[in-house]
Amino acid sequence: MNALLRIAAWILALALVVAPVVAVLNGWIGGSRWPMRHLVVTGEFRQVSDLKVRSVVLPSVQHGFFAVDLDRLRADLGALPWVKSVEVRKRWPDRIEVSIVEYRPLARWGDKRMLSENGELFPAPKGLGGRLPLFIGPDARAEDMIAFHAQARPLFLGSGLQVSEVRLSARGSWSLLLSDGTDVEVGRNDEAHRLQRFSHLLPRLTTNEPRRLARAEWPAARLPAG
Repeated sequence: MNALLRIAAWILALALVVAPVVAVLNGWIGGSRWPMRHLVVTGEFRQVSDLKVRSVVLPSVQHGFFAVDLDRLRADLGALPWVKSVEVRKRWPDRIEVSIVEYRPLARWGDKRMLSENGELFPAPKGLGGRLPLFIGPDARAEDMIAFHAQARPLFLGSGLQVSEVRLSARGSWSLLLSDGTDVEVGRNDEAHRLQRFSHLLPRLTTNEPRRLARAEWPAARLPAG
């Protein structure tokens, strides 16, 4: 009997020690005693607003310093559109620090994804406008399409045109759509040289032809001398 009483006493004593700790960690008590007063948000923001970050953080810190679930907060912030990575830290006694790295979009990738400047594919945020070029091609060739776009884009700036679409077929054939609606079939071989020669030829084609050029397609051997 005495042994049972001693065990019961130990259990009661342990409960009296553990219960307050659990209550503090869950924010049941102590939230007003150890409140979170300072939120520091760092990052080079172009798409993610500081207001949106705060709206996610504030519900997670309302029960005090010890009740902040960093893993859950990190996941909630990581679910925001444009967010690539998140770091969250608590600093005693009342400070939480959030560092966010955004995706830097280069192009739309099909209908539902985007391509970052680093070649990463990520979900396209809702309501995105058409200001970025459209890339259509195999996922595994994303870096090649970035390189091709980087080659093509400056070639047409002198004519006042932008590259609206870059397309790469499953067979490796390249094509472009320019901002004036001209569809340029580049082909599979020596595409950089073909593009350069066509960009030099384009001003003459558009000057001598009163109608808008709708499509340009050629084998390399038939290009006129530049």
